[in-house]
Formats: sequence, C-alpha cells, structure tokens
Amino acid sequence: MANLINNFGILDIIDILIVAAVIYRTMLFIKGTRAVSLIKGVAIIFLASIASRLVGFKTVNWLIQQLVTLFMVALPIVFYPELRKTLEQLGRGNFFQKDDRFSIFERGQSQKAVGELVRAAEKFSEKGIGALIVLKRESGLMEYVETGTLLDAIVSGALLETIFFPNTSLHDGAVIIEGDRVVAAGCLLPLSDNLDLSRELGTRHRAAVGLSEISDALVVVVSEETGTISLAEDGKLQRYLTPKQLQEKLLSNHQTVEKFWPFARGGKEA
Repeated sequence: MANLINNFGILDIIDILIVAAVIYRTMLFIKGTRAVSLIKGVAIIFLASIASRLVGFKTVNWLIQQLVTLFMVALPIVFYPELRKTLEQLGRGNFFQKDDRFSIFERGQSQKAVGELVRAAEKFSEKGIGALIVLKRESGLMEYVETGTLLDAIVSGALLETIFFPNTSLHDGAVIIEGDRVVAAGCLLPLSDNLDLSRELGTRHRAAVGLSEISDALVVVVSEETGTISLAEDGKLQRYLTPKQLQEKLLSNHQTVEKFWPFARGGKEA
C-alpha cells in the first residue's frame, strides 16, 4: 500500500480527473433519453453476473455471459443516434460544454396543467381541430423534443389552441409536455407498425400509439375528422373518451378530478 501511494503522481491524478469528466459528461448527455433505461438493464445483468459467480451458479452465469455478448453486439445498433450525436459534438468541440436543455426535464407533474390540457382537448373536439399532445413521465423523450421547436412555456389552453390552430407551422406535429411546461411543439413521433390498429386511424393516432409502445408517456389525440378524443398508453389506444373521462385517466384520482372538472360532482354541462 505504501509503495502504491508513493508511485501515485500528478499524472495519475490528471488521468483520473479526465476519466471522471468524460463519465460525468456522458451521463449528462444521455440524461433524458431512452439510453438511461437500457443502461439500467445492462447494470442489472452485470450485477446478476457477479452474484451468480459468487454463489456458484455455473449454468446461470454461463447464460448471463451469453446475454452480455449479445448486448455488446446489439448496443452500438440500439445507441446509434446517441453515438452519432456524441461524435458530432466531439467534432464541433462542444462535448464538454454545458447543455441547459436537460433542465426542462426536472419538473414534476402538474394537475393544473392537466386541467388546461383537457379543456383545450374539449375545444378541439367541438371545433374539429386535430391535436397530438404527449405527457412525459419517466422515459426520456429528448430525441423527439429535438425534432420540434423548443418552447419551455407554461401549459395553458390558450397556448395549446394557438399551437394547433389550423395551417400554422406547428399544428401538424406533436406537443410534448413535462409537468406544467410545454417543452416543445411540432415534434415528430415514431409511427406504430401494429397491424391490429384500425385502418381508419390516421397518422396522428399511429404516432400516438407508436410512442406509447416504446415509452411510458401518455399521448392524447383529438381527431380532426370526427373530433374523437383518444388516449394512447402502453401501446393501446382508448377511443371515444369524454373530457371528464380523459381527466380521470390522466389524473387517476377521482377525488382530484372534482377539483379541476366542474361536472365531476354530477352537475350538468352548460
């Protein structure tokens, strides 16, 4: 131990600091993307491998080693967008620069924002205005945020109505909401390949289902043709929702709904 300390010089300190800086920047870089969930999965497999080796489960350990080999081949393919972006930032020399975009993903869910969203969806339904609204939960959506226009504005019915007003530059894309903030608008979402979806469903509905298949986000869709309100979650589309039903599903708490939806107590609509 004494010899190790004596041999530890200034170059070793610099070496450790460089590695720490790269790891820290990499963690910031993947924050808010799907890579976080995948890395957690890899970490679990790695810990399971160590545990099986310590316990002496040879067959289990062999199986895990095969999975690790498979992951080593698959990871570059899965992380292709992130790897390409990393190399581009290295080429531009701004890999270590601070990126403030990630600060927009550090807010909690707002019940007031849900109320504003539901009221906007009701107006869209009445007027036959198409809308696609994403409510972010745990899964990172940064790669989809970057396809749109960053806003970082307080959620309000007026703002959503302005964004989805027909023939505006942002009305065809999706709005992504985190907590009480509209993070971005005009975002492009992945389309679902599910052959069981009705053929009468358009691009908005397929995009909503597509994102819900690969993330835990909730996606609200208002049909431009029929005014139908739908909600996509876990790859499934719930259609023909009333504004009250939408509010209940988004909040998942009937007592909370009464605070924000004036007809939840059994009153009549005006």
